[in-house]
Amino acid sequence: MNISITLIIIIITVAVSLMANGKPELYSKLLFNPYQVFHRKEWWRIFSHGLIHDNNNIMHLGFNMYVLYSFGNSVESILINHLGSLGVAYYLLIYIGGMAIATLPALMKHRDNYSYNSVGASGAVSAVLFSMIAFAPFSGGIGIMFIPISIPPLVFGVLYLAYEKYMEKRGGTNIAHDAHIYGAIFGFLFTLLFVPEVFMNFLGELMGVFG
Repeated sequence: MNISITLIIIIITVAVSLMANGKPELYSKLLFNPYQVFHRKEWWRIFSHGLIHDNNNIMHLGFNMYVLYSFGNSVESILINHLGSLGVAYYLLIYIGGMAIATLPALMKHRDNYSYNSVGASGAVSAVLFSMIAFAPFSGGIGIMFIPISIPPLVFGVLYLAYEKYMEKRGGTNIAHDAHIYGAIFGFLFTLLFVPEVFMNFLGELMGVFG
């Protein structure tokens, strides 16, 4: 029985998140703190923050893993079908790259702010979600929790970013909601530019709906 890369990421993320939530020292060591990254060269935080989530909000972890499960397996399969074994490397690059790119705004803005922290895999999940949108903006669909309808990936992506914007304005957490759009842009552009035929297919689907 083969286990997908997506499922492995979900298992590791859930396990580390739950473990770190009960260990403040570990949680503090893994979270993204621009000051520590910039001044103390603790570069691993750019990636390790994606393994932990807001310890006061289990929905943060649950929502991210739900979105990743909903789209990650599809993106992974499409990449492998397009690129063979290289597709696995591309998928990991989209996920890890989105995680890193999402930290850049905060790294530049808060590099001298010792008290700024953020956690969560939302930048990486955004990259995977918008990679799926690049592949199939209107093909297929996703069911929303407990609601018996499915919506196109592009529509879900718009709702996802709207949710992030709402949560950014609400504040009160260690989640950098404003940065997740950078992960989304990375995943979208990477897929359009580096996966053969995707750009033309994306245009074709848009023309089919709006043309």
